[in-house]
Amino acid sequence: MLELLKDETVNGSCQGATLDCNKSADGNALQLPTFSTAAKVRVIITFTLCAVSAVCNLIVLWAAGKGGKRKSHVRILIMNLTVADLLVTFIVMPVDAVWNITVQWQAGDAACRLLMFMKLVAMYSCAFVTVVISLDRQSAILNPLGISEAKRKSKIMLTMAWTLSLILSLPQVSEKYILT
Repeated sequence: MLELLKDETVNGSCQGATLDCNKSADGNALQLPTFSTAAKVRVIITFTLCAVSAVCNLIVLWAAGKGGKRKSHVRILIMNLTVADLLVTFIVMPVDAVWNITVQWQAGDAACRLLMFMKLVAMYSCAFVTVVISLDRQSAILNPLGISEAKRKSKIMLTMAWTLSLILSLPQVSEKYILT
């Protein structure tokens, strides 16, 4: 195995002496990542959860969208959460699964930045929309007669949630924040 690690064609990403590059801090030889059994199990579980999540969230989106002419602000909140969940389903989960399959990133810097940006937007939006729903439910309990005010507040909070998701994800596409 050590001979394999010394071969620059196998591990050509090292700069300098190959022997120094392939050693850990304690001096032991490093192993290159492999597509192990544990990784295969993670991929199968991830794709299974991805399929279940896609079907369930699309059903919720369809049910919430086909409602009567009058759309309550709660239905709009549910639709926003479903869209955020679908972003996680179609971006975060497949990216993680494919990364486990390929073991290393092979799509280049621009694709990595774009996918990491989209991944963060998906995760932030999920969290922020959940917070908006919690705040809306708290407001409904504390002020049950303030429905017209709740609709306006919900729209403002949802706009803030999606805007913050985009803004907080921007460092992923900026070279300024890349560690070298």
